[in-house]
Amino acid sequence: MDIKEIQNLIKFVAKSGATEVKLEMDDVKITIKTASEGGEPTTTFVQQVPVSAALPQAAAPQPVAPTAATEAAVAQEPVSDDSKYITIKSPIIGTFYRKPAPDKPAFVEVGASIGQGDVVCVIEAMKLFNEIESEVSGKIVKVLVDDSSPVEFDQPLFLVDPS
Repeated sequence: MDIKEIQNLIKFVAKSGATEVKLEMDDVKITIKTASEGGEPTTTFVQQVPVSAALPQAAAPQPVAPTAATEAAVAQEPVSDDSKYITIKSPIIGTFYRKPAPDKPAFVEVGASIGQGDVVCVIEAMKLFNEIESEVSGKIVKVLVDDSSPVEFDQPLFLVDPS
């Protein structure tokens, strides 16, 4: 399930008037809670369930905290505005570079407007430099990875404001 499907699900639940929806699929668990009129904003929990056949686990899995404890923890933390942003994620494992070459300027800076298909960075994998193109249009809000840092598959790289 990708981020657009999750965002569409959140919009659907908000419009339907339901107060809580839980969805469990093979590798993802999603809980969406909405408040009544004048209440707190929508809370969404997305949990990736590890696939046991992928790698043997070295440690025993941690038990999932009860929902009431999770709600209390969320209430204590300051609410982040990151939910309205779209995340550009790494499609491959490799080394993240913001510039095409050490003596060149960065592909994008915070505040830069990007269009769909614009190159936002390169990721070096097995001595090949792969240009990573944006799948969304918007404005770069935050760069989440330092230059020349290793990145994993599906690791968030940039936050983009689509408005």
